[in-house]
Amino acid sequence: MIKKQSAVGIFVLIGLVCVGYLTIKLGKMEVFGSSSYTVEAQFSSVSGLRNGANVEISGVQVGRVSAIDLDPETFLAKISMKINNNIVLSDDTMASIKTSGLIGDKFVELTPGGSDELLADGSVISDTEPPVDLIALISKYVFGSI
Repeated sequence: MIKKQSAVGIFVLIGLVCVGYLTIKLGKMEVFGSSSYTVEAQFSSVSGLRNGANVEISGVQVGRVSAIDLDPETFLAKISMKINNNIVLSDDTMASIKTSGLIGDKFVELTPGGSDELLADGSVISDTEPPVDLIALISKYVFGSI
């Protein structure tokens, strides 16, 4: 009788460990140390961008958007990005918000510069470009403003 109860207990414990592991992996959380550093950028608009969106250089994912906030002083959108430690960015890197495909998800595209000065953890990317407002462009075209 005790052997069956022990076996059931061990099975339940293994199941809980597996569920916890999958939760951490699918949620893209980091538990043991950090393999990334944080940089920030301010945009006039981050319409459609979400937490967890990809950060890419030349189409290759190099990080994720970790937070999107509003700066109460400038009323600009401020995003924080976790960049992989093996990626080194210069201080003249440009950040743009792009769309995957015609109506796909938004992501941040980084265009590295040529400066010798590097961005450190907590640095701010000053050169930014907001997303293209497709609806505004279509309405300008339809109503003959272009």
